[in-house]
Amino acid sequence: MTRAPRFWFTPPDRPALVARLLAPLGWLYAAGTARRLRQPGLTPPVPVVCVGNLVAGGAGKTPVTLALAQHLTARGHAAHIVSRGYGGSLTGPVRVDEARHVAAEVGDEPLLLSAFATTWVAKDRAAGVQAATAAGAQVILLDDGFQNPSVKPSLALVVVDAARGFGNGRCIPAGPLREPVAVGLARADLVISIGGTEAQASFAHTWGAQIPVPLVTAELLPLQTGMDWPGQRLLAFAGIADPERFFTTLHTLGAEVVRGEALADHAPLSETLLKRLEAEALAAGAQLVTTEKDAARLPAHWRMRVLTLVVRLDVKDWTALDAALTRLNL
Repeated sequence: MTRAPRFWFTPPDRPALVARLLAPLGWLYAAGTARRLRQPGLTPPVPVVCVGNLVAGGAGKTPVTLALAQHLTARGHAAHIVSRGYGGSLTGPVRVDEARHVAAEVGDEPLLLSAFATTWVAKDRAAGVQAATAAGAQVILLDDGFQNPSVKPSLALVVVDAARGFGNGRCIPAGPLREPVAVGLARADLVISIGGTEAQASFAHTWGAQIPVPLVTAELLPLQTGMDWPGQRLLAFAGIADPERFFTTLHTLGAEVVRGEALADHAPLSETLLKRLEAEALAAGAQLVTTEKDAARLPAHWRMRVLTLVVRLDVKDWTALDAALTRLNL
């Protein structure tokens, strides 16, 4: 997946000229999404919690899915995750085995999630949900799929990066949206906004009046792993939706980032790329570091040579989420 163009994330009240010129194509894209969503979907015998978003690319769905899986497990429910397995070659349905599969087969996010909950990849999401149900799932977390009609969710969560919000408020290719904000949120049960205090305030100011459902705020925080980050000289690389956020986090932890290599989301980590980065790090007296999602794509012989920053979702108040889960008897 290529990186999103900058004009997608200009203020909605000051769209770039190119966004205005592309607006008619955005209307056609939105119409296509609406037409696709009119198709009937599978209604499984167990609750399905869809963790989706309105923008193309990442917004924090994987950390939300992981947090929900752990939260539901703590509440005594067998939670299974079903993912399309973006970037993986297997069509599925297949249960992900972190000891047997690699990211090239199942995708980096499912491989990461499989360490915490039973995870399935399936290009046909309905088939994946049926496989999970047959295997004993009591609740299914549908990772992405908010704009996919193949499975009818019991609870629909829209995840948004508070710093980026819904971008310039326009649909692809004029902006980052898969569908208009008002249309998408009309199908949502909750919105989960991820970011620090400043980003949350900015998001609430710009978009708060357009959110008709409960808004849950959360933040991605580094996990205490015993790593002494202050003073570390690091050469960082990341193939996520917003690599700069990763580099900023390292700075906040007190590390000295000599350079950050921003890659496209889910970018392959080739031997050539890694050797180049390692040589640059060695010349600078620095250590290579990446994100947990990127680490899942590292070849096995590189994993001991690259540090990993592990972050987890900190939900400020579970009240609204717990109320929604309770309505599903979860």
